[in-house]
Amino acid sequence: MATPSLLTTLLILLVGVLCVRLASGRLARWAVPAIVLELGLGFLLGNTVLPYAAIAPLEGITQLGVLALFFQVGLEVRGDLLTSRRESILKVVALSVLAPLIAFWPLWLGFGMAPATALLCLAVLCATGTGVTLRVLAQRQALQSPSGRLLVGVSVLDDLPAIALLGVASAMAGRSLGPQGSEALGMMALGTMALGLLLAALSWWAVGRWAAAAPLSAGPLSTLLVLIACAWVGEVSGLTSLLGALWAGVLMARLAPPAQPQREVLVLLAEVFLPLYFISVGMRLPAASLLEPRAWTLAAFLVVVAVLCKLVCGLGVSAADRRAGVDPAVVAFGLIPRGLPGLVFGTTALARGLIDTVQFAALLIMVTVTTVLGLLLLERRLARLPTISGLGS
Repeated sequence: MATPSLLTTLLILLVGVLCVRLASGRLARWAVPAIVLELGLGFLLGNTVLPYAAIAPLEGITQLGVLALFFQVGLEVRGDLLTSRRESILKVVALSVLAPLIAFWPLWLGFGMAPATALLCLAVLCATGTGVTLRVLAQRQALQSPSGRLLVGVSVLDDLPAIALLGVASAMAGRSLGPQGSEALGMMALGTMALGLLLAALSWWAVGRWAAAAPLSAGPLSTLLVLIACAWVGEVSGLTSLLGALWAGVLMARLAPPAQPQREVLVLLAEVFLPLYFISVGMRLPAASLLEPRAWTLAAFLVVVAVLCKLVCGLGVSAADRRAGVDPAVVAFGLIPRGLPGLVFGTTALARGLIDTVQFAALLIMVTVTTVLGLLLLERRLARLPTISGLGS
C-alpha cells in the first residue's frame, strides 16, 4: 500500500481529531477522556489505512503540543508552591516516588526485564497525568480548593523524579546496549546529564540577575525560543526534552511571565498538536502485540501496582491538612491517571530501544486503564462531597 501524501495524512488526522472531539462530549459522563479515544483512533488508522510511516515526518511537529503542555506546567511552579501545606506535599511526593520501587524486583526477576527496562516501567508508574486531573478539578471549580492546591503541588513535583528515572534508564541502556566501549558511552551519558544540570543552575542564576536588572515583557517569539532552546538542551544532555520544556516554563515565570496573548499561543499549540501526538502514539502499536499473552500479563501487573502505589499516597496528608479541608481520597484518586507523561515515557523508551512492542502495548494498556479509572473515581468522589466549598476554602 502506497504511503499517502503529507496533505492527505494531515486531512485524515484532522478529520479524526474532529470526530474525537464530537464523541468525547458524549462520553464525558463516563470519565472517558479524549486521550483514550485518540489512542484508539491512532491504533485503528495505524493498522489499516494510515501506517505510522506516513506520520513519521510530522513527529517533531506533533511533539510541540507535548512541550507546550510541560511548559505550562513549569509556569505554575511558582515560589509559593511549597509555602502552603509543604509537609503534606513532600510526604505525598515521597510516597508516590518510593512506593513503585517495590515493583523493580518482580519486573527484573519475574518478567525477565533488563534493569534499564524495569527502571523505565518504574518511571511510568511514578508519573502523574497532571493535565487530565487538573482539567477535571477546573470543571468542578475545585482547582483552588485545599485539595486542589495540594494536588497541583504534588502533580508538578511528582513528574520530576519520574523524568529523572527515565534519564537514568536511558543512560543505563547506553551502557548495556552498546558494543565494546559501552562503559565509556555510559559515563559520557552521565557526564552530559551533569552538564545539563549545571546549565540549568546557571540559567536560574542568570535569569534571576536579568529579571532584577531589567524586567521584560515576553512576546510569542521569545516565549517559543526559550521553550525550544531549553527542550533542545534537555534532549542533547540526556535529561529529556520534557524536563527541558518544564524548566523553560520555570525560567519564563521567573523572568517575565507571558501575558494572556502569549498563553493563548501555548494553549493553541497544545490543543492542536496534542491530539495529533496521541494519535501518533496509537499508530505505533501493531495489532499483533495485543495478541501476545505476555502483554496482558504484564499490563495486569502494572495496573495493580499503579493503582495501589497511588492509593497509598493518601496517607501522606497530615491530620492538620485534613482538618483544613484536604480530602485524602481526592488527592489519591487524582494521582492515579498516568495520562500524557506515561505515554511520552513509553514512546520515548520505544524509540530508544528500551522496550519492545509487546512491553509498549502493556504500558499503553496500563496508561489507558489508570487514566479512565482514576478520573472516574475522582469524579465520583467530588460528586459525593457536600459542596465544592466542602473541600475547604
